[in-house]
Amino acid sequence: LLFVLMGLEVLVLDIPKITFLAGLAAVVVVLGARMVAVAVPLRILRIGQAFPKKDGSFPVLVWGGLRGGLSVALALSLPATMPRELLVGLTYVVVVFSIVGQGLTIGPLVKRLGLARN
Repeated sequence: LLFVLMGLEVLVLDIPKITFLAGLAAVVVVLGARMVAVAVPLRILRIGQAFPKKDGSFPVLVWGGLRGGLSVALALSLPATMPRELLVGLTYVVVVFSIVGQGLTIGPLVKRLGLARN
């Protein structure tokens, strides 16, 4: 149901070029935050543990952090008194990149790192 609402909102949503560019910048920020959120726990787990350093888990955990439903639901629920159009536009750019970009490339990344099971 949420993705149907997303589709209906896209029909009426006008994302200006500046919002799209800001959304691309937000993608970089989101991926950077994901790197920190993955690196810190992995670093803690490696203290005193026989946890392999070069097993390929870090890039997969960072790239596999797909976002979508909750972010869109929160953005669509914003009142009109806020900069709703801007926030919805930014959210859509990040979510579409996450679902399409990351979702379609996680499989090849796992295969390239040799982590795929047959």
